[in-house]
Amino acid sequence: MKEPLELRRDDFAVHRALPTRWSDDDTYGHVNNVVHYLMFDTAVNGWLIEASGVDIRRLPAIGLVVETSCRYFAELRFPETVTAGLALERLGTSSVIYQLALFGEGRDEPAAVGRFVHVYVDPEQRRPTPVPPEIRSALERLGPAS
Repeated sequence: MKEPLELRRDDFAVHRALPTRWSDDDTYGHVNNVVHYLMFDTAVNGWLIEASGVDIRRLPAIGLVVETSCRYFAELRFPETVTAGLALERLGTSSVIYQLALFGEGRDEPAAVGRFVHVYVDPEQRRPTPVPPEIRSALERLGPAS
């Protein structure tokens, strides 16, 4: 497994374009750190909907984010279109760990590298339940970062 700063666009099988918004820049003139997490969430859930072919909000289990992390290496700025790279770090019975990276326009090295953990739970009891088959099938095709 590569060190986060060694990752490149080609290490990720899935890429999602995420345009920045005027409001994403903070007073220091770069995309605020909280926006990185919004981009991770948008990339993962947008990909899950497309890859599974279902509205994930209608499945009998919901994926709750139970852990996130992000390491920052370079600034992102409006009006860049950021590319999110997605990879599968681990697929368990009821949990998924994603490896993610955000790349600025024209850059092959990551501006940020993150980790995102979903635990699937029953929507009523909020207790862990197996990853839905539609999601598992999509995730099995995702594969790890190279």
